[in-house]
Amino acid sequence: MNVQEKSSKVPTGSNRPRLKTAIGTYGHTAAVKDGSIPIDGVDADMIEVKPIIGAFRRMVRDLEFDICEMAPTTYMIARALGAPYIALPIFIMRRFHHGGFIVRPDANIRTPKDLEGKKVGVRAYSVTTGVWTRGIFVNEYGLDSSKVTWVVDDEEHVTSLKLPPNVIHAPEGKSLQSMMASGEIQAGFTGPAGVGRAGPPIGNWDMNAPTGGDAGTYPELLDNVEQVEFDWFRRTGIYPIHGLIVVKDEHLKRHPWLARSLMDAFVTAKKPYLEGLKLGRGDSPEDKRYRGFFSLMSDPLPYGMAANRPSIDALVTYALQQKLIPARPQLDQVFVDIDP
Repeated sequence: MNVQEKSSKVPTGSNRPRLKTAIGTYGHTAAVKDGSIPIDGVDADMIEVKPIIGAFRRMVRDLEFDICEMAPTTYMIARALGAPYIALPIFIMRRFHHGGFIVRPDANIRTPKDLEGKKVGVRAYSVTTGVWTRGIFVNEYGLDSSKVTWVVDDEEHVTSLKLPPNVIHAPEGKSLQSMMASGEIQAGFTGPAGVGRAGPPIGNWDMNAPTGGDAGTYPELLDNVEQVEFDWFRRTGIYPIHGLIVVKDEHLKRHPWLARSLMDAFVTAKKPYLEGLKLGRGDSPEDKRYRGFFSLMSDPLPYGMAANRPSIDALVTYALQQKLIPARPQLDQVFVDIDP
């Protein structure tokens, strides 16, 4: 979707639309959320959702928000099924995905190809972490994903998604963590995306849910993960996207300036955050991760279509390979064509 640049038609005063908005609070979004950096022309009604993953499901199922953060794979599935909202290339969560995947030492899994014939735990088949890692294993290491049994223990955000036949649900009363411990599954993703949650699936939504020492108990499948990730980025230009902003189609149609207002606000909020990281400020896991990426890239939170085209193309390819979307979409049908 092409957009118009902002003009004098941006409304002021009582003519400003009030838009219900749900985004996570990060160092680079906090100023937009608290209003210190406003979205020009908009009265943003900020709705706090913790953890923010809850907003994804509410948006997909109930269209609850006008502007919402969303996992990119969830978005692409929903859009392919006719969702009346479109993504802006404002990617507010980034990470690499060669790591965060562990195996049982007795499972004889040395390479991703060895996962064939094995059972692997992931919270939901369409969770973006899983899509990225499976895509990397398939396209970089030769894995045939259809020969892996993917064991899930939660619902897909998009309930109408038809899953491949090699996706099964964990038995009632069992968590992926307990199945990993017993050997019923032989590998899995760390943290709440997989075997790092001791509680039932609803535990993923509970910030105080019990977790296990998964990464300390089981080895990572790939060695020297950071070096492998950095080399892969230098070779491919792919920097996995993990969170984006969607806006209802009706608002962009009614307010052609809205996409530019949103992009400008998020770009403005990001600048002092990145400057602070360079000065050593911020000690959250996200702060440390992005600070560590300055040696690899000038901006660890790049926005816009031009800077992110390799990453977008890769995720679309992975989603298509994993039978999450029926066909490759035209990018202007799934992303607003706008750059900072």
